[in-house]
Amino acid sequence: MTVLATGNRLNQLKARFTPLFEQIAAGAAERDRSGELPYEQVAQLAAAGFGAIRVPESHGGAGATLPELFELFVDLAAADSNIAQALRAHFAFVEDRLIATPGPGRDKWLARFVDGELVGNSWTEVGTVKVGDVITKVTPDGEGGFKINGTKYYSTGSIFADWLDTYAERTDTGKRVIAAVNRHQPGVELADDWDGFGQRTTGTGTSTFTDAIVAEEDLIDFDTRFKYQTAFYQQVLLAVLAGSAKAAERDFAAELKARKRTFSHAAANVAAEDPQLLQVIGEVSAAAFAAAGTVERVSQSLQGAYESALALQAGQISLEDDEAANDAAELASAQAQVVLTPLVLNAITHAFDALAASATSVSKNLDRHWRNARTAGNHNPWVFKARLIGDLAVNGTELPRVWAIGASK
Repeated sequence: MTVLATGNRLNQLKARFTPLFEQIAAGAAERDRSGELPYEQVAQLAAAGFGAIRVPESHGGAGATLPELFELFVDLAAADSNIAQALRAHFAFVEDRLIATPGPGRDKWLARFVDGELVGNSWTEVGTVKVGDVITKVTPDGEGGFKINGTKYYSTGSIFADWLDTYAERTDTGKRVIAAVNRHQPGVELADDWDGFGQRTTGTGTSTFTDAIVAEEDLIDFDTRFKYQTAFYQQVLLAVLAGSAKAAERDFAAELKARKRTFSHAAANVAAEDPQLLQVIGEVSAAAFAAAGTVERVSQSLQGAYESALALQAGQISLEDDEAANDAAELASAQAQVVLTPLVLNAITHAFDALAASATSVSKNLDRHWRNARTAGNHNPWVFKARLIGDLAVNGTELPRVWAIGASK
């Protein structure tokens, strides 16, 4: 049975984090304008326990469901979509540890999350790396440990993190692994060199590993990775889109309310009372509502996949039932991506129709909402997802749950 994001726990979590989200929102436009990375804001979230809200209460966390997590994620993205996306890898790694085999190793990670430690991302290799190849290598050091060498890009959130979730290949076995690399060591270099026009302060860029040390216990067989990971990663981007729409509604409504000028051929003497302009804001609000509702629907599918993983571990369901739950989550996230990307982008574009030329002023920085949504929407291109959904509908071809990017073979 899927658990919905309702009840006292969600209300308590909102009461706990909303004041912090409001503080984050107050400086978001200026950080975007100046390129200042939100070190302080991310640290405050970690100290407040935001990174551990999925950790069970028995282990010191809040025990939030996935619908509860992503409702908060939409709120955080409305405050600053950069910070929400910067925490994408952290919550994916948390999710993987939640369904890992119970024991001391799992407990150690859950304790780290409760202590405020964060995890960043180092997966994508660029340049001449062919699709499916992994050139970041983990090699035994001859002393019972391992060393990792390689370069990654799109390392979102890593610059704020304590650990790096790094996709690599073992030289001794040829197996693909996740190497959890402690970033506080000389062999790890992180650069904030992402040059996108949106999501400028996600701390994204290049991660370079030069004989960085990895403990054997921090090498995780990639084949054991949680099955709904791709849907989960996409869901964070969906929350970013929904939060961007919510932020656009908030900021454009405030601009219209404060507007002192109008036109001779306007429908009212005061802009804030002009029915045509009010309609624009209403349409943006409706799009934000639909986006948040779509995120919630995907959250329910993800919760179903999470509960299925636990039930499979307990021998309560068959492997076929578990696969079906994961396929359902993948389909839901893909369908949502196809719908939300154009919906949110068109809504934010339309929001400018409620104002005049002054809305494009760099000092107002309203364009950041569109830039951020456009950038998030360009991840994992939705045009491929639309084709795959059609192939499923027509031919019964299941969506891929793991895929790669690289140079053409």
